[in-house]
Amino acid sequence: MLILIEIQSRKKTRVEHQGFNREHHHHFDKARYVIDSAARVAVVGHLRPDADAIGSITAVVHALRYLGKRARGFIGQAQEIPRNLLTIPGATDIELTAELPPVDLIIVVDCGSLDRTGALADAIAQSSRTLVIDHHASNPGFGTLNIIQPEAESTTVILADLFKTLGVPLDRTLAHCLYAGVLTDTGSFRWGTPQMHLLAAQLMKTGLDTRRIAEELLDGNSVKDLRMMGSVLSGVTLEQIGELGVAYLIADRDTVYGHSSAAVESLADFVRVVDDADIGVVFKETSPGRWAVSLRSSHIDVSRIATQLGGGGHVPAAGYTTSGKTDTIVAELKNVLDDISLEK
Repeated sequence: MLILIEIQSRKKTRVEHQGFNREHHHHFDKARYVIDSAARVAVVGHLRPDADAIGSITAVVHALRYLGKRARGFIGQAQEIPRNLLTIPGATDIELTAELPPVDLIIVVDCGSLDRTGALADAIAQSSRTLVIDHHASNPGFGTLNIIQPEAESTTVILADLFKTLGVPLDRTLAHCLYAGVLTDTGSFRWGTPQMHLLAAQLMKTGLDTRRIAEELLDGNSVKDLRMMGSVLSGVTLEQIGELGVAYLIADRDTVYGHSSAAVESLADFVRVVDDADIGVVFKETSPGRWAVSLRSSHIDVSRIATQLGGGGHVPAAGYTTSGKTDTIVAELKNVLDDISLEK
């Protein structure tokens, strides 16, 4: 189901068109119109980007430049992009900034909420022409035009369809960008629909070295990172909260500081598959007393949990941020989980 939302005003009525079929590209006509009418475009991804965010930014920039647009990619943070993500074509050109240049259109990709655009949130909120393309189930639709497809495995899956409508040919560079998103957001194709595999096959036909891409994005860890991961994993806790088995890790700042963000983020993949756990959780201290919390599950809609705590995300993978001491933030999550434990 795709949701195409046109908002006349951010405070007024919105119109939704549902029942999207991936072969029916006419649902992208409004997006094509706003893109066709723009000469200068800023493409924005979310804070602390993953491969779907970087792949989406670079894919859109590549496609727009093919169409003759002056397009640039941006992320509203000062923190550098993780090294493994810089292997995605065009990633090294993404600008880390708190300001956007004058443009005709802002395209926001893979951002489940406005605050996820970081230092660029105010500029986006004030823009009169913002196209949001996303697959987060919790996305409220914060653009002037929104294409939100919660069932899509990644934002790059949606973009692959949009590019067909725009008449952008699939070359190896574009395929690499799209493949990066679908590979990582499906846990290396461990969950998703048959269409996900069909798309991957189309992308591979461009000559992608999929083994190398997987090694670059997922498999590279230093000895130092492995020791950090072992230290965090050794502290795993499994608790029964109501009817839910919850496995969680505490990755405090003293333990993870100086390690690659890819290694820290990979902790969620381990805790997600703990025996007898319905939900896997990683508490990551990003600065003293400030935590980014990752939620994972194969059968619980964790986006609902994250939304109650001020975050959002996908059905199987979501997150939120919070502040406090370890005991406080763990208790905060337990209180929410206890209330929804019967809704499995």
